Amino acid sequence: MKHIRWAVIGVVLCLCPGHGLLAATQQAEQIPLTPLATVKHSIDQIVEVLRDPAFSAADQKQAQRDKIKEIAYPMFDFKEISRRAVGPKWQSFTIDEKTRFTDVFAKFLANTYVDRIQGEYQNEQVVYVNELVKAPLALVRTKLVRQSVSMPLDYRLRQTDGQWKIYDILVEDGVSLVKNYRVQFQSFLQKESPARLIETLLSKLNP
Repeated sequence: MKHIRWAVIGVVLCLCPGHGLLAATQQAEQIPLTPLATVKHSIDQIVEVLRDPAFSAADQKQAQRDKIKEIAYPMFDFKEISRRAVGPKWQSFTIDEKTRFTDVFAKFLANTYVDRIQGEYQNEQVVYVNELVKAPLALVRTKLVRQSVSMPLDYRLRQTDGQWKIYDILVEDGVSLVKNYRVQFQSFLQKESPARLIETLLSKLNP
């Protein structure tokens, strides 16, 4: 549970590519960012949203949630996340099922982690350790610090169309967020069809 809680914070801290400031966005478009700079830029922007006093009132929490989700999607490679989370069974999905699953799973992840971060973020500080790049893949190592507690938090990125996008997050002891879902999905798909998995995720979006 501790691993998942810290992973929640890590996911949502990086769910934002920085749409808020036009100048910063234009600069990012003109000058390709390194993997570490990409992660740092994202964290800076999401922290702005979390700390913005305009969203402090209870009736503004939905607006804050929508803002985070609005700027979240471009940062993550949801196609790669979906393929890796499903594992070998991905080949049994039709083209349409792959598209539908990717769309639904992306929304499921956004709903799950954005909802949680609003209640669990407590001004954590991020220490950037280093980056390891072997194109088209990279690993950005960071530490998430809350008071005297430090948690390693690493980001796996893949270069797609000239941009670095996150496809997995590793917490303490190398626990993979994607692998955690893979275990669940593989167990489900041993008994059920891809269509049923998509329906199950949809039911969680619309309870």
